[in-house]
Amino acid sequence: MDKSMLAELDTLPEEDRARMASMIDQLQIRDSLRMYNSLVERCFTDCVDTFRRKTLDKQEESCVRRCAEKFLKHSMRVGMRFAELNQGAPTPD
Repeated sequence: MDKSMLAELDTLPEEDRARMASMIDQLQIRDSLRMYNSLVERCFTDCVDTFRRKTLDKQEESCVRRCAEKFLKHSMRVGMRFAELNQGAPTPD
């Protein structure tokens, strides 16, 4: 969100600001759940081959751990890069 949009939010009535904050919170929760679901689906598909036992064997567990670490590091890096690009973006002033 650029500076002019933030300034416009400050001019809204309190009720509208609260509604906007609630909507933003809901979007953030939805995005977090999507990321989590994507992580689980991808790592499970890549790492779990059979259903011989109730628990993961050591190889599967290690694979899931590495997969999750890679996924989270990648997500953090993309977020940092997006923030860097967003900071350098020209504002429509």
